[in-house]
Amino acid sequence: MDELVRTSFQIIAAVGGARSCYVEAVDAAKKGDFDKADELMKKGDESFLTGHDAHTGLIQKEAGGDPVNMTLMITHAEDQLMAAETFKIVATELIDVYRHMAQ
Repeated sequence: MDELVRTSFQIIAAVGGARSCYVEAVDAAKKGDFDKADELMKKGDESFLTGHDAHTGLIQKEAGGDPVNMTLMITHAEDQLMAAETFKIVATELIDVYRHMAQ
C-alpha cells in the first residue's frame, strides 16, 4: 500500500474516532454526566492529535522538498480532519451550555 494512502487512512481513522468521542461527549453532557463528557473530550483530543500528527508529517515532508501528490484520499482525510476540529469547537460550546443550564 502506498505511503500516502496509508497516512490518509491513519488520519481518517484517528479523526473519525475523535469526532465520535466529541459527539458522545455532547450526549453525556445533555444527560448531565459532565465527568463522562470531559473524559470523552480528552479521549477525542488524544485521537485527534494522532491524526493531526500524521497530517503534520506530510506537511513537513513537503516543506523538506518532497512534494505530496494531492489525491482524493488525502483530500478526504484533510476534510475529515477539519470537520472533527470544527465539531470539537461546537461540542465544547454545547457542553458549556449544558453545564450552565445544570447549575
